[in-house]
Amino acid sequence: MRRTAVRAAAAGGEPQEALPATAVPASPPGADGPGSGSASAFAAPGAATAPAPAPAPYRLQTEFPFELPRGYVDDAGTVHRDGVMRLATARDELVPLRDIRVQENPAYLSVVLLGRVITRLGSLPLVHDGVVENMFASDLAFLQDFYRQVNAEGHTRASVQCPHCSEPFEVELGGSRLGES
Repeated sequence: MRRTAVRAAAAGGEPQEALPATAVPASPPGADGPGSGSASAFAAPGAATAPAPAPAPYRLQTEFPFELPRGYVDDAGTVHRDGVMRLATARDELVPLRDIRVQENPAYLSVVLLGRVITRLGSLPLVHDGVVENMFASDLAFLQDFYRQVNAEGHTRASVQCPHCSEPFEVELGGSRLGES
């Protein structure tokens, strides 16, 4: 349905149907109106109007490759070092809290959490908390630090200045354990 407005004629004649604003014909560029003396009221003389380029879409990186310092050794003796970790969701951090192993030993939280967010490790078909709990301690520490880097993105660091020497430095404001932010 098209909406129109009715306006009265200036000399008291019959009402006329007004065209919608988008349907009012504009004079073509370069056409002079009566007594205007300029090219067009809608465009600057000699200026070409090109559409502004669309901004590049923001792409959120959700997966991050890593390489373990030592590597996970599977039952066949194969060492797996290259892997991928995805961003954690709120669910990833909440579900392990219901796990009985985490309830009995809170330090187990990082093992269960890493088992959820590591999507690939070497040629292993599946990565789960059983794989993580059999990693070397140095690899586990590496993955805990990597998890914090990936999921905090520097938001838990603050730039400060020493009150004595005025030297700038950064401090960590977030939690010190996985799942603690």
